[in-house]
Amino acid sequence: MHLPSPKPASAAHVLRAFTDKLRSVAAPMRRTMTYDQGSEMARHKELSANTGIAVYFCDPHSPWQRGTNENTNGLVRQYLPKGTDLSGYSQAQLDTIADEINHRPRKTLNTHSPLEVYRDLLAKHHPAPAIIQ
Repeated sequence: MHLPSPKPASAAHVLRAFTDKLRSVAAPMRRTMTYDQGSEMARHKELSANTGIAVYFCDPHSPWQRGTNENTNGLVRQYLPKGTDLSGYSQAQLDTIADEINHRPRKTLNTHSPLEVYRDLLAKHHPAPAIIQ
């Protein structure tokens, strides 16, 4: 998602953007978030209060503590090289990239796509009502 200006975005701007975006995620899927040591997350306690998500931080220079995130970054780099200025892309363009990535099967998900797993988890928490004939 686009982070608001200024660049770099302040902790207050990140708090607002993350709060809005994370509230759009179904509540059963909002459990934890692991972040790096960036100062933009200085207001992480407020983010947790706003969204119900526990925020954890990995140790500096320890990307293995966020393996799935690092793998996903690699997938994003197939579309957007490292250092790409995202302000040149619309949110719709970024959403298209995310949609393509989220439809790709993953070995870590037993060859299911993230969207398939997400859909199944949602169905588990919110089963469809029985059809009465």
